[in-house]
Amino acid sequence: MSMDSTRTSIQPIILHSGPILEKVSDREFFEFCRLNPDLRIERTSDGDLIIMPPTGGETGKRNFELTGIFRAWVEADGTGIGFDSLTGFTLPSGDKRSPDLAWLLRSRWESLTEDEREEFPPLCPDFVVELRSRTDDLDDLQAKMEEYIENGARLGWLIDPKKKKVYLYRPGAEVVCLDDPETVSGDPILPGFVLDLKRIW
Repeated sequence: MSMDSTRTSIQPIILHSGPILEKVSDREFFEFCRLNPDLRIERTSDGDLIIMPPTGGETGKRNFELTGIFRAWVEADGTGIGFDSLTGFTLPSGDKRSPDLAWLLRSRWESLTEDEREEFPPLCPDFVVELRSRTDDLDDLQAKMEEYIENGARLGWLIDPKKKKVYLYRPGAEVVCLDDPETVSGDPILPGFVLDLKRIW
């Protein structure tokens, strides 16, 4: 198998069947995702499905490192709840998204019912991260980041290891692009959290 065919084989699959899938309830969609645990599945408000295969080794390693670093801060800070890349959220727009990393204030989590916590929490996290893999389209990820901000995220990071760039997203502010930064700070949304990007690059 050629390198090109390998790259193509792990591209996300988009199924445009809006009129049919719009009739699928949130619980039915949750059960569909539960029956396919090896796939990350998102659904747009138009009913389209985005099916993302498992990550490659390098991206998986980076995700693991990022989650471990962030978990230590979450436990020390105590004001919020962290989530990994397998967690789906139902955004106010109706889109169902799974950021690579997410965090929300504990008070918002505790305001949800038990059923809402068990399925796809009906809210947008306060903080989201998307970690670009080699095959991810940058424009698609940037559009997703804008979507998070429009739906209530207070801070978003799009990390591009290949180009060593970090894009910072905040409500009501222009996107800031950091070129090969050594660190990136989560202040004031994540007070005291500083990510050492040498551990990610």
